[in-house]
Amino acid sequence: MKKFKFTINGNQYDAEIANIEDNNAEIIVNGVKYNVEVQINMQAAKTPKLVRSVSVPSTDVHPSVAKTRSPSAPKGGGNIQSPLPGVILDILVNVGDTVKIGQRLLVLEAMKMENNIESDKAGKILSISKQKGDSVMEGDILIVIE
Repeated sequence: MKKFKFTINGNQYDAEIANIEDNNAEIIVNGVKYNVEVQINMQAAKTPKLVRSVSVPSTDVHPSVAKTRSPSAPKGGGNIQSPLPGVILDILVNVGDTVKIGQRLLVLEAMKMENNIESDKAGKILSISKQKGDSVMEGDILIVIE
């Protein structure tokens, strides 16, 4: 277990604690084994055990709200919202332009990647809520289509 070096009255001793159970210890001094009774109750050193708490998956406090329409939903006017937080790098349409489904409207930089935001509806651009260089959050309205 543990090794020690002692000097007593000028004599050197090599001691090793071989085993400890309750208050009895087995000690080897210069190769000779001794059984020693210790006055205090000693226990062998234990390696600490790693205890991990049970992880509980987080749940939403309130139901999520859809940011865009499903592809099978009826097409028509509405809002184009930001799918994730980022910065607008380029706006490719102007107010009054007519757009088709799938037409690229703007470029959004998010997490150091450029994301093309495309129209999911056909119609005329009524307003553009943000400008080039603006920071946007998830769900912000970017463009309103008639």
